[in-house]
Amino acid sequence: MIAEETASLIARAQKGDKAASEQLVVENNGLIWSIVRRFFGRGVEGDDLYQLACLGFLKAVQGFDLSYGTSFSTYAVPKITGEIRRFLRDDGAVKVSRGAKERARQIRNARCALEQRLGREPTIGEIAAETGIAAEDVASAELATGQAESLQQTAGTDGPALESALGDSGQEERMIERMSLSDALSALPERERMLLFLRYYHSLTQERTARLLGISQVQVSRLERKAVDTLKSILAAPDV
Repeated sequence: MIAEETASLIARAQKGDKAASEQLVVENNGLIWSIVRRFFGRGVEGDDLYQLACLGFLKAVQGFDLSYGTSFSTYAVPKITGEIRRFLRDDGAVKVSRGAKERARQIRNARCALEQRLGREPTIGEIAAETGIAAEDVASAELATGQAESLQQTAGTDGPALESALGDSGQEERMIERMSLSDALSALPERERMLLFLRYYHSLTQERTARLLGISQVQVSRLERKAVDTLKSILAAPDV
């Protein structure tokens, strides 16, 4: 249920009250920045992303129906995210630095060499050891065409979204307001974090994930359940 004060501000903002709009932005600044941080590293300055996020937020204010009976932040999150995504897509704003291109070339060459040497697809760990590049950076470069953008990204081709695995949409709202997803994921061991990165952010099957991590599909299934349960515990913990 939307708070009475927030509902009043939204109603005033929808009638053109700029002060009410500005106050809403200030009160929701943490939410806005938590979404902006998801898009860091895409070739756009943080301040520019923030301006885009604010634009999406204000569009959400104008489009929100107070009779919905749902939380405003639940409605606003996809609007803010969508505004940034459209900019990145339509303006071709994702820029690849010379260093990133060199790293991608190094990873590609290492992959080819390892495939010939091992007679199979190398794991992320093997590529990392061969190149000296961090495993997560290897995964990012290998799977750059499938950048993560939302908790609503599904696991594999027919698996559930991480949002669904964690709980209902209200839990996503609470998580965004309380902490960014990256903060929650950082509490996981590296292998579990990598597994969720591959499964939910890049939609890989358990079989493909198992090959890249150098473990069995059964282990992937077990670790995935463990990681999701851990995230649930983190998100359900009371604020300190």
